[in-house]
Amino acid sequence: MPAYPVLVQPSGLRFDAETGTPLLLAAQTAGIKLPSSCRNGTCRACMCLMLEGSVVYGIEWPGLSRDEKEEGWILPCVAQAVSPLEIQAPHAAPIDTTPAPVRPLTGARR
Repeated sequence: MPAYPVLVQPSGLRFDAETGTPLLLAAQTAGIKLPSSCRNGTCRACMCLMLEGSVVYGIEWPGLSRDEKEEGWILPCVAQAVSPLEIQAPHAAPIDTTPAPVRPLTGARR
């Protein structure tokens, strides 16, 4: 399957999105966290601005208005790349893989 490069601004993070794979899933596979919640295009928590490129949607009409789509807003949880992309996602960050510190058990809390 072809994959398209995705540049995330302003962080400069990059990942490849395979054809047919939602951008959110491709980012997570590459170790990049994008905001998300419902993962089905209705809550809009992942909404970000597409600066360059093209996407298609895995559902008929995601939770965006016609005006928002025309302005370049996308929902990465259901958007799939069909070209190289540049997106603006201010809260994107590398996924922290550091294990949480172990805390000793101290008994019941009151």
